[in-house]
Amino acid sequence: MIRRLFYLSLGAFLAFWVMRRLQALHPDHVARRTAAGAAGMLQRVRDFTSDALGEAAVRETELRARLGLDQAEDTPR
Repeated sequence: MIRRLFYLSLGAFLAFWVMRRLQALHPDHVARRTAAGAAGMLQRVRDFTSDALGEAAVRETELRARLGLDQAEDTPR
């Protein structure tokens, strides 16, 4: 009797687990997770680009000041 109860509960647990896994693979859920991941990645790329451009501008200003290139913009070409 205990063995039957064990296998019955094991079967119920496995059925529940399989149903949850199958529901997670539903196209709406997959699309929602993919869209959320893409939006997060896009935000990280934007943050990186913003940081890189800011650092490049600071470095360009330092180099122009050190090499005296600020006056070069005033001269005609």
